[in-house]
Amino acid sequence: MTDEFGEGNLLSKSESFFHRNTLRNWKDCILALQSSESVLPRAEKLQLVGKCLNALSMMVCTDPSLFGWPMMMYGSFQSPGGSILWNGINTGARIRSSESDWWFEDISYLSVSLFERLIKTMQARGIRPENLAGAIMYYSRKHLPGLGRWQGGQGGKTRTVASFSLTPATVDQRVLLESIEKLLPDKKGKSYCRFLLGLLRVALILNVSQTCKDSLERRIGMQLELATLDSLLIPTYSDSDALYNTECIEQIVHYFVSTESNLTAFSPSSHDQQTPASPSTESLRKVSKLIDSYISEIASDVNLKPGKIHLLADALPESSRLLHDGLYRALDIYFKAHSWLSDREKEELCNIIDYQKLSIHACAHASQNDRLPLRVVLQVLFFEQLHLRTALAGCLNALDGEIATAAPVPIAALGETAGEIVQRDGWVTVVRENQVLKVDMDRMSSRVGELEEEFSKIKQEMKSVTKCHSSRSSPRFVARKIGCKLVPRPSDAQPESLNRTGSTPRASIERARRSLKSKHSESFT
Repeated sequence: MTDEFGEGNLLSKSESFFHRNTLRNWKDCILALQSSESVLPRAEKLQLVGKCLNALSMMVCTDPSLFGWPMMMYGSFQSPGGSILWNGINTGARIRSSESDWWFEDISYLSVSLFERLIKTMQARGIRPENLAGAIMYYSRKHLPGLGRWQGGQGGKTRTVASFSLTPATVDQRVLLESIEKLLPDKKGKSYCRFLLGLLRVALILNVSQTCKDSLERRIGMQLELATLDSLLIPTYSDSDALYNTECIEQIVHYFVSTESNLTAFSPSSHDQQTPASPSTESLRKVSKLIDSYISEIASDVNLKPGKIHLLADALPESSRLLHDGLYRALDIYFKAHSWLSDREKEELCNIIDYQKLSIHACAHASQNDRLPLRVVLQVLFFEQLHLRTALAGCLNALDGEIATAAPVPIAALGETAGEIVQRDGWVTVVRENQVLKVDMDRMSSRVGELEEEFSKIKQEMKSVTKCHSSRSSPRFVARKIGCKLVPRPSDAQPESLNRTGSTPRASIERARRSLKSKHSESFT
């Protein structure tokens, strides 16, 4: 087939056709590259694979509108609505030469090894990182079904004419994920960070190598300030009783704190929302709020151990939180879901909170929170009063200094400062009054109980006094009380004799009536 046996033999004609037609047509080049997989060693020997990869990367890097791509590669006929016609039949495929992602769908039919080589060839040609990331994300979502579930609003691209002639590749998901991780560009973006967290979720399901998981955690940690709460809620796929994988998030936070992030955002032409380079302090503030919200979200899990919360809260430095309201809210939710915790365990968890960094609203809530140990409530009240004294002293010192120097004081500034102090003083006064009323009510209830006991004793004494009142009021009892001795009289002995005879009160009354009648009869006579 060579020219040695005849001029213009089959080999020279095949090479000429390959260079003039196949390498200049996108669809034919994709088909040639896909069909070479069955005879890959011979295709590599003839350098057919390398030539197809270079041709495809050149077409992607070049503006398709300059050469009429992708219209030339699909034929020169179009329908009036803009659809591509193939042999006079409307294929439904749209021409999108102005977009930079027109080639994502076609290369997604390649095998993992050919896709990896194509991406590396494009990187060597200097293709933009956002385009590479878009192609990798599209390929991953197509071949990793679990990944598309966590990527809301990321639908598939419209099928092109070339894709109708291609055969879907058979992909090993674990090999694909480990290969994809090595191709990812070192860039940062909100949707890109969400994609990395989705990859990590699928990696935990597929149980990929530890090196791949560590690399994904490091990439996420270097742009953790761009993550969202729902993407951090990674379930536990092991035999653990907890609902969420807190060890993975803890490792990501450690990478964020220990690794210096020198990543740059994607270029302005990227479809990702741009994130300006933020100072480290601002990134720390964002991550601290994110982690506090994460702890609050997982705190309702009844199987979550207190040590997990302690490790997550201590993973960030103390300077990362201006206020500890988020940590207080998380612990309040945790105590509500774990009511069986002892006061000692609650106090150990409360050690992660700096009471001096609680806002006035958090202090007011904590001072009346029955789920907190009494010692913690007392500490909150102490630091609250200390803050109030410091604020009042600072305001008074500032006013004294301004009066001494006779410098003009802006009325608006004074009004604002006074307003803040009055507002804080008002809140503190309400808290104090509530505490005083609570103590007064307790004292009043105890005092009422004491009065009831005293009243019952007095009633008993009154009954006893009433019973012995007649005996105590007799002259003989009074004389005995003052130490005198009375001579017995006949009248005194009469009741005793009556008692001895056993007479009743009715008999005594009858005798008195008979004696009275005898006296009246005598006087009448």
